[in-house]
Amino acid sequence: MAPRSRSRGKSMSKAAKTIRKIAGNEPIVAGVILGSGLSELGDLLIDRVAIPFSELKGFPGGGVSGHGRDLFVGTLGGKRIAVLTGREHYYEHGNAAAMRPALETLSELGATTLLLTNSAGSLDPGTRPGDLMMIADHINYAGMNPLIGEPSDRRFVNMVNAYDPSLRSRAIAIGARLDISLKEGVYLWYSGPSFETVAEIQMAIRLGANAVGMSTAPEVILARMLGLRVWACSSITNMGAGLSDEHISHEHTKLMAVQGAKKLKRLIPALVEEL
Repeated sequence: MAPRSRSRGKSMSKAAKTIRKIAGNEPIVAGVILGSGLSELGDLLIDRVAIPFSELKGFPGGGVSGHGRDLFVGTLGGKRIAVLTGREHYYEHGNAAAMRPALETLSELGATTLLLTNSAGSLDPGTRPGDLMMIADHINYAGMNPLIGEPSDRRFVNMVNAYDPSLRSRAIAIGARLDISLKEGVYLWYSGPSFETVAEIQMAIRLGANAVGMSTAPEVILARMLGLRVWACSSITNMGAGLSDEHISHEHTKLMAVQGAKKLKRLIPALVEEL
C-alpha cells in the first residue's frame, strides 16, 4: 500500500501544530513507538526536543509503569524522526484505537514508516529471554479491531505483508553485520492486563504463534490504514506461562527488557539510516 498524502485544504491537527511550533517544520521520515522498559532508546536522538504527551491532544496518557510520557523529535541515523517513549494499551481503557490520534499525527508530520518495539513472552524454546524476535505476522487473538467505527472504506485494510518484507530483510542484514541475532516469528496479541494462563499459552502454540504480548497489533492495523510501512520487533523478557519456572510479572518484564534494549539501541539507528 503506497503512503497516502494528506488531502489539500485539510486542516492540520492540534497535536501536529503543537509539535511543529516546538520542534520546527522540517518533516520527519519515521515514527518509533517504544514498549515496556525500552523508553531509554529515545536518549539516542541528536538535537532532541522533548514534548510531554500531556501537551499533545489525543496522545497516550502514560498510565503504565516502564513506559515514558514524552514525544521526542530529533535526528537518529542521519534522519529526522519522532519517538513516542510509551503507548496506550487496550487494557487501560478498553479502546483498541487509542493510538490512532498519535499515528495520524506522525503521518501528518511526514512519516512514511513506523518502527515498533514491545516486550513479549516467548513460546519457542529456541527464543529465550534477552533475545530479539522480529515480527513477521500477527494473530489478533484479542479480537478487537481499531478500525471498528471507521465509516469509510478505508477500514477494509489489506493485512498481507503488513510487516514490511524489505524492512525485515534489511534488519536481518544489519543484525548480521552488528553480530545481533534476530529471530523472526508470529506475534499473538492478547488483551491483558492479566498474563496468559498455561492453557492459553498452549493454545497459542497450536495456533502457530512464536511470542505473545499485549500491544502492537492495533498500531499495525492503524498504520496500514494510514499507508505507513511497518517494522516491529519484540524484546523477549520471559517464556510463556508453563514453559519455565520463572515468575512472570510486570516488574520482571521491565527488568529483562533492559537486555533487549541494549541490542535495539544498536539495531534501530542502523535501520533508520537505511530508510
